Amino acid sequence: MTADALLPAEAAPRALRRARDAVVPATRAFLARLDDTSAAIAAYHLGWTDAAGAPIRNGGGKAVRPALATLSAQAAGAPAQVGIPGAVAVELVHNFSLVHDDVMDGDTERRHRPTVWAVWGSTSAILTGDALLALAQEVLLDSTSPHRAAAARLLAEATRHLIRGQVQDVAFERREDVTVAECLEMVSGKTGALLSASAAIGAVLAGATPEVVDALSTFGAQLGIAFQLVDDLLGIWGDPEVTGKPVFSDLRSHKKSLPVTYALTHGGRPGRELAAWLASADPTGPDPTGVARAAELIDAAGGRDWAAAEAHRRISAATHALASVPLLSGPREELIAIAHFIVAREA
Repeated sequence: MTADALLPAEAAPRALRRARDAVVPATRAFLARLDDTSAAIAAYHLGWTDAAGAPIRNGGGKAVRPALATLSAQAAGAPAQVGIPGAVAVELVHNFSLVHDDVMDGDTERRHRPTVWAVWGSTSAILTGDALLALAQEVLLDSTSPHRAAAARLLAEATRHLIRGQVQDVAFERREDVTVAECLEMVSGKTGALLSASAAIGAVLAGATPEVVDALSTFGAQLGIAFQLVDDLLGIWGDPEVTGKPVFSDLRSHKKSLPVTYALTHGGRPGRELAAWLASADPTGPDPTGVARAAELIDAAGGRDWAAAEAHRRISAATHALASVPLLSGPREELIAIAHFIVAREA
């Protein structure tokens, strides 16, 4: 039995709850700087209120990025509080991207609720996302850390790579020759860049050495690819009651996700049949039989097994990066627990 196998099952959920409890009040304080309309829409998107503005209990996401940010500060030997500005900032950027993604993808539901654009329209959604992005930089620049400018630069660079990944993702929907390497490069931006920044930004604010920051950044980058691989699997085979998305949601929109790309490029006859379906099917029309068959073809072509195995390989690479530098053992173990939680999640 490996050391990773001995990690307590509750370590990750505890770390995530602790981060959420610390970050939500700080985020609320910064949202108060926005105009009333943007603040109300953002509060709805973040899961704090319903569409009428009434408070909701137990709303919001998993708080993975804030947990990485606060734990990275602790792993570098600083109090968790040092990482709070980074935690708030990365969560604001993450939610900026989600609000805009829903507009671009035409998704009308997220976390079992109507998306922002489905309630208030695309113009309000775009403006709200923009407001969250701008506010993220304010949060960092208002930090008392003498390293706040370095943290702001890190987040700006991560945002640039996130957008680059999104541009590639959109472009891939119109191409039939996307390779696995190209898809991984896209994911390294779209998902990996912000998780990489999340895992390093607390350490940056704490004034950690470049070696420690680089190791945490590598951990987050590998974790980001694993996260997307699992997300892609859930986008095809996830339970809609758990994920909050329609069954086969990614296939309906013809996304060139990693399991799909692997099946198309390595899948032999099932891959060729899948390619023919993607070329001929109308993504705007209901085709439950065809979509279900496409999922079967991806499985038969090895896309499902490859994606699951690759996610675990990326987690191994992530934990190896943490072993390369001196970090406090408690935060390090919680970072590893979060990594294992990500590959085992169902939503």
